[in-house]
Amino acid sequence: MNAPVLQTTAKLLVLLLAVFSILVLIRGHNEPGGGFIGGLLCALAFATHALSFGIRSTRRLLRVDPHRLLGIGLILALGSGVASMVLGQPFMTGQWLGEVPGIGKVGSVLVFDVGVYLVVLGTATMILVGLMGERD
Repeated sequence: MNAPVLQTTAKLLVLLLAVFSILVLIRGHNEPGGGFIGGLLCALAFATHALSFGIRSTRRLLRVDPHRLLGIGLILALGSGVASMVLGQPFMTGQWLGEVPGIGKVGSVLVFDVGVYLVVLGTATMILVGLMGERD
């Protein structure tokens, strides 16, 4: 699509959505938010980019195959649960490493949220590529 106004505003909107998705992800293990809504916001950024610049340009921007994002996310989410079992506690028991300024408590809950974020982002971008793949 060749719409200069849409492309100009999309550049800013994509950046804002991507940054906001990271903020929602980071604060989500202590407050409302987290991996799911953060992943949806990031997927919305890629969908906005695809509608403005085309799916080929968006695939180049993504740089990682959506299937890999999904797989890495599953490994992180499950790994955060297995970590507690290795330490002799029940599956998915939160393990805390300490506090990081600006982020808060860091531990297995954040790793789980990052895994969910990647699963949602990978799934949504797979759907996006599948639906828009024939347009370009």
